[in-house]
Amino acid sequence: MTGGRVLFGRSHELSAIEDLLAGARSGRGDALLVSGDAGTGKSALLDHARSIAAMRTLSATGVESESQLPFAAAHMLLRATFGHIDALPALQADGIRAAFGLGPPAGGDRFLVGLAGLALVSEYAGGEPLLCLVDDAQWLDQASADMVHFMIRRLGAEGIALIVATREGEGAFTVPGLPELRLGGLAACDAARLLGTVAGELPAGVRDRIIQETGGNPLALIEVAAQLDPEQRAGRIIPLALHVAAGSYQPGRIQAAFWHRIRRLPDRTRTLLLVAAADDTGDLGVVLRAAHRLGATLPDLAAAEQDGLVEVAGSVLAFRHPLVRTAAYRCAPAAQRVAAHQALAAVYTDAAHTDRRAWHRAVAALEPDADVAADLEVAAELAAVRGGHAEASAAYERAAELTDDPGTRFRLLAAAAEAAHQAGRLAQVITLAGRAQGLADDPAALTHLARLRANAEFERVSPRQACLTLLACASLVADRDPPAALPLLVEAAWRAWYAGDGALAADATRRLERLEVSPRPNLPVRVDLARLTAGDEASALLCVLAGDEDTGWTLATALVTELRDGGKIGRLPLALAALAIAELFRGEHPGASVAAAECVRLAADTGQPRRGALGTAVLALLAAIGGHEKRCAVLAEEVVGHASAHGIGSVAALGIWAAGLLDLGLGRYAEALRRLGGLPADAFAPFLPALVAPDLVEAAVRAGRPELAQEPLGRFAEWSAQTRRPWADAVLLRCRALAGEGAAAEEQYRAAVAQHAEGGRPFERARTELLFGEWLRRARRRAEARTHLHAALQVFDRTGARPWAVRARMELAATGESAGPAPVDRGAAPGLTPQELQIVRLAARHLTNREIAVQLFLSRRTVEFHLCRAYRKLGVSARGELEDAMIRASLTS
Repeated sequence: MTGGRVLFGRSHELSAIEDLLAGARSGRGDALLVSGDAGTGKSALLDHARSIAAMRTLSATGVESESQLPFAAAHMLLRATFGHIDALPALQADGIRAAFGLGPPAGGDRFLVGLAGLALVSEYAGGEPLLCLVDDAQWLDQASADMVHFMIRRLGAEGIALIVATREGEGAFTVPGLPELRLGGLAACDAARLLGTVAGELPAGVRDRIIQETGGNPLALIEVAAQLDPEQRAGRIIPLALHVAAGSYQPGRIQAAFWHRIRRLPDRTRTLLLVAAADDTGDLGVVLRAAHRLGATLPDLAAAEQDGLVEVAGSVLAFRHPLVRTAAYRCAPAAQRVAAHQALAAVYTDAAHTDRRAWHRAVAALEPDADVAADLEVAAELAAVRGGHAEASAAYERAAELTDDPGTRFRLLAAAAEAAHQAGRLAQVITLAGRAQGLADDPAALTHLARLRANAEFERVSPRQACLTLLACASLVADRDPPAALPLLVEAAWRAWYAGDGALAADATRRLERLEVSPRPNLPVRVDLARLTAGDEASALLCVLAGDEDTGWTLATALVTELRDGGKIGRLPLALAALAIAELFRGEHPGASVAAAECVRLAADTGQPRRGALGTAVLALLAAIGGHEKRCAVLAEEVVGHASAHGIGSVAALGIWAAGLLDLGLGRYAEALRRLGGLPADAFAPFLPALVAPDLVEAAVRAGRPELAQEPLGRFAEWSAQTRRPWADAVLLRCRALAGEGAAAEEQYRAAVAQHAEGGRPFERARTELLFGEWLRRARRRAEARTHLHAALQVFDRTGARPWAVRARMELAATGESAGPAPVDRGAAPGLTPQELQIVRLAARHLTNREIAVQLFLSRRTVEFHLCRAYRKLGVSARGELEDAMIRASLTS
């Protein structure tokens, strides 16, 4: 039953809803998407969920006419929770107040508002189960849609059940990977039962004809049954509503049926319905004031009420079904629709409704109008202040269409592109920036638009396309303003480098060499990009890959802190990827795992798969070093497949490196040689080819193909000379020793060990100690060998490098000494996930759950959930025991 009405033929859907609600009651949050054509019963399922939930419920409905008003639906969903805003962290509270017009503009980005929305719902729930319902999601304003998307991805520990209903087709609300219930027409037997309930007994021929023509659509069945007269019920006359070709009863036919009923109403009643449909705030006073301008008054509404098309409760006017509203609006002549919008614009006179007035005027404008464009620009600015950047972009774009002045149109289109970028609407950024570029002449403006467009193309299309856009703009501005071309060419080189396109990177380099700028950048560009782009995520990543992980770590750590403090969630994934790689190279593998996992999680939350792939690549490398064969294979395959599909060849190469490193650690030297030898030469060149070179040297020598070690050895020697890092000099000496023999090899090994003492890359140092220890053991110098093997084993055990530790133990055993049992896998012993490890580390530093939630962009409930799980795994019962437990498990930072 749903509100006293029986639901026919939806047993599977009802079971899925019951499971979702049961999960919420047990503290496990999740979401469900219900999709289908109009009339298939989506709203009925939501009503059913509300009726059986036995828990507090928040709900909202998307409204077509409010789709350009930022946070309109979110306000409807969250208004009952506003009393809990003060319980949120300051940055989140400020963001949510700004979004709902309750406070001044706030910092952070659009994702922070989504996080604040989830945190607000969590505070409102207070640890009890909660149901959230969102209907007609295809009409959500973009700001609200973004908030719902973010909430869906973060429900796991919240005890919140969220059901979203959307109409199928263009503009449908979608979330990849979200469980979906797709509603079609009812089966014939269920359709017959529904017909019997609403129409009574019908002749079999009439009943079957109705079912056939409606395709079992529940709303269509009800509407057709309501229109049957005695002659039609007897089967002597075909029902008027069924004068259609055989086949599925489409949503347009249901709308037409409603329009047929509306058309029979008096003119002034239709006028009232049209005004209500055009406004759709449900405010009866507003509708009546606007309708009065068109000659309609309250008594004219009675006919629509009597026909069951609308109902009035107090000061609220509601349509019986969204399709009634659609029919009342779309089936009216264009001139009448324009008049309705003009009347509504005239009654929205107060400052609080500036945006509504502007949009009504804009819809009614049939030709350029500078005054309407100015109103829309004000509405856009108001939307942007509240964080509704998608709605601001739409307002700027429409304002541009309503102005004749080229300079004003350029300014508005550029503002629309900027707002679209802030909203993450990448396809619109590309289109709008392209249109604005066609009107631009100033080099600075062209440069800004090109970089904006390239940023969108990097994520939406490919890094290569972003590079081409930047190079094209550089060609336009280089002669007129060489300094303006400099950042374009530097960024183009970075994009080409990320894509693994050596030819384009070389082209950008040549153009930089020819550029007349002072002071001139040092070349080669790909080595010096870190200096040219200092201060951003790319510079931290480049420093790390260039061999200076300590500087890269410092940059990345400071940047991550800055972005966390500022609520800049969208920029965090790349900064975290840089931090993860720096931690990996510094031998801090738990820290690398934590940063990489958060990178992957936030990239998924914010729709940045290309940046998330970097985090996945680090996790694959960690799995390779740890000898976790199945995990490494899965992660490496994911990296290679995803990166190759999205045009980021350099990241794909990291996946190949991980697979080759696993083979090397497990002693599969021929396979390691094959994999590593096939790495693209342009992937993160010259850094990655150089970083992989020592592995390739070892694989070639161990596989009995020493001649194949010469090229990578020379490659690493050249790179080492450029980087001037002690660890790189030490690894070069190790490679030469490995490829050599006799006294010369021993001398180089000793020099390598001495050079490693200056610091850097502990895993590489341990590998050098292992190889030298093996060399000494084979030379029967067992006592000397033990010293180096013990040094290697200590690092391998500390970093969880199990295959390498096994080799060290075997070598020690061959010298006649037992190294003792291998420690329990540091990741598997307590069984902590990277997120749990991150949380307990912060808790061990005496941060409160609230402070941890702020740092990690989680709700307090999610922190509590993961902390409780970590307590059980670590065998502790109180916060004060965490530090000792972390030390015992070797999980301290």
